[in-house]
Amino acid sequence: MDSILGLLRIKVVRGFKLAKRDARSSDPYVIVRMGKQKLKTRVVKKNLNPEWNEELTLTVADPNQPIKLQVYDRDTFTLDDKMGDAEFDIKELVRVLKMELENVPNGTVMTKVVPNRENCLSEASSIVWENGKLIQNMVLRLKNVECGEVELQLHWIHVPGSRGL
Repeated sequence: MDSILGLLRIKVVRGFKLAKRDARSSDPYVIVRMGKQKLKTRVVKKNLNPEWNEELTLTVADPNQPIKLQVYDRDTFTLDDKMGDAEFDIKELVRVLKMELENVPNGTVMTKVVPNRENCLSEASSIVWENGKLIQNMVLRLKNVECGEVELQLHWIHVPGSRGL
């Protein structure tokens, strides 16, 4: 517990305009990695605009470590096809978490992270105070593929007994 700062809950909301990897469609799923941790969503059959709405939880020891996201097309008889990848960090989320956040009105946008050459954001990512917790919404443009984006929602979970932020 001494090395843990907290937990990061990643809601993999949906994908849109994903690349076609089978004859007519794809059977996409997402893998999220941070360091040695690897988590996976379920497969959504025959859908280029899948809705996963799945929550994956990572243990965070180093908030500077990037989080990698990979999208694959599930194949039955061959290796799964790559459908793109993206990377993001939680540095700005952690910076806002360290602020004194008492008496903040619900729905307050604390900050925005803008798309640039160093990140995979396809639009500005808002960090919002909602129902007593910080939420970061983001849409990532997939790299190494002709098209596709994945929408995520992040939120930090404090772990009692951890060293915290």
